[in-house]
Amino acid sequence: MRGKRHWAVAVRKANKEIIVKEGPVTSLAQKYPILGKPLIRGSVALFEALIFGIKCLTFSANAYAEEETGAELSVKELVFTFGLAIILTVGFFVILPAFIIRLIQGAISNNVLLNLVEGLIKISFFIAYIAGISLMKDIQRVFQYHGAEHRTINCYEAGEELTVANVQKHSSIHPRCGTNFILITLFMSILVFSVFGRPPFLLRVVAHLAILPIVAGLSYEVIRQAGKENPHPVFKWIAAPGMALQYLTTRTPDDEQVEVAITSLKAVLNKDHSFNAKSNVAQFPTVNDGCKE
Repeated sequence: MRGKRHWAVAVRKANKEIIVKEGPVTSLAQKYPILGKPLIRGSVALFEALIFGIKCLTFSANAYAEEETGAELSVKELVFTFGLAIILTVGFFVILPAFIIRLIQGAISNNVLLNLVEGLIKISFFIAYIAGISLMKDIQRVFQYHGAEHRTINCYEAGEELTVANVQKHSSIHPRCGTNFILITLFMSILVFSVFGRPPFLLRVVAHLAILPIVAGLSYEVIRQAGKENPHPVFKWIAAPGMALQYLTTRTPDDEQVEVAITSLKAVLNKDHSFNAKSNVAQFPTVNDGCKE
């Protein structure tokens, strides 16, 4: 979970103990205010979310490895794992679609239609990927924890006490989810890349990677608007596909998983409440799970 000023990650060990790691939220935008401006802050948030996610996954993986082998994962093992994940992501969602377009672009004369087809290929790959990994037992547990995160945040934002019973009454769907961000980014890439015409294969791949900050910036602004308490109907409509996709990326959590999510959220709230009390601020800030903002 990540608040305005602090973050926390909770992990349940095999002996049922819940351990928590927490720390302050440090953003480049705090040091360089220009990075917090609209359109710019999206790419900054994407980079920081990646770093934050790696921190959380490293803590979780090391907790598991220590129980299994008595030793934490080495830096080399972690670098290899995350490096391979990035390579596969770029290959599967950027290079492969560009290669397919190279094969069929002779049959499509309209550039806008060509980019639309490429975008639909990317979205299809993404949905197929999510559907495929959702069949794996370990990933199903990950998706259950994802559902627990969302339910806990929904319970908190509804102003209810954070108990397991209260949390379980809430939805596993949330508008600020990273699933929404990814899907909106894919849609945005269709619009932005349409102005580039039909460059050669290698240039097409490079261009897609180069415009990612622009696409991320636009997508971030959209998801911020969609996540407001009473968003404009246009933003609700834009966010609808991502909300629907969460039915694939979340599962109904059990009570123990909800307890872990509550522990993480309470750790953030306690820290942020202390900060706000010193600043004479009465309300808690908006809280997100690890894949948001």
